[in-house]
Amino acid sequence: MAKREVDIVVISDVHLGTYGCHAKELLKYLKSVKPKMLILNGDIIDIWQFSKSYWPEAHMKVVRRILKFVTEGIPVYYLTGNHDEMLRKFADFNLGSFQLLNKIVLNIDGKKAWIFHGDVFDVTMQHSKWLAKLGAIGYDTLILINSFTNRILTAFGRQKMSFSQKVKASFKEAVKFINQFEQTAADLAVDKNYQYVICGHIHHAEIREIESTEKSGSVLYLNSGDWVESLTALEYNEGKWTIFKYEPDNFGSEPDDDDKTDAEDLDAKMDVNILLERFKQEPG
Repeated sequence: MAKREVDIVVISDVHLGTYGCHAKELLKYLKSVKPKMLILNGDIIDIWQFSKSYWPEAHMKVVRRILKFVTEGIPVYYLTGNHDEMLRKFADFNLGSFQLLNKIVLNIDGKKAWIFHGDVFDVTMQHSKWLAKLGAIGYDTLILINSFTNRILTAFGRQKMSFSQKVKASFKEAVKFINQFEQTAADLAVDKNYQYVICGHIHHAEIREIESTEKSGSVLYLNSGDWVESLTALEYNEGKWTIFKYEPDNFGSEPDDDDKTDAEDLDAKMDVNILLERFKQEPG
């Protein structure tokens, strides 16, 4: 199947290493596109909840696919989030076309894009990190229960449902938080004279123009959503931003031989031991 050529792909909140991660679906998506640039906007690997007892092959295949882009010379920017914040001490690490950063400003067709995960706006993260981590564990448990429930619903020909999305929709405070998050990002972006502000973190895909409440002007706010529930990504092509939404009917099953080729290519082009040594040399 021919790959779709896309100028920029932005994904965030994949949470590899957790039960809620839809790694198989993400892998299919990554195999279907040929981006000129890939931006991983935080919480790709969930180090908070990482466990050696749960790291399925599908999760490793996603890592291999991302590294494959690197070996092909495609610029890959990994911007750290709160669930992979341990990587922040390695900020500014680079290896070929791969860069690890906390945030980045890019010139996209003459417009400045301010890109970062977004947890800096989360008061819970700043002042009660233990509470945020506890909430993350509860969220992952809810996703696990939801997954089991959806298997039963599917078996009976019923439509799947999302527990956490229903919970968010039923609480005015959750909606208020999302609105405040988006407005804060927009206000700061306008103040810094950026035309785009691109975030993740809140698991809510969005593209909309937002007027600043602080000064005259507006900015295009974008959020890539997540690969736990929404299964969304941002795509920029031919001067236009769109939200990609994964739909199972649009993807067939990928051959295992393709994955084997990925692994062999990586073995031939990238010495992982060298990569690890580079990390060890970075200041702690």
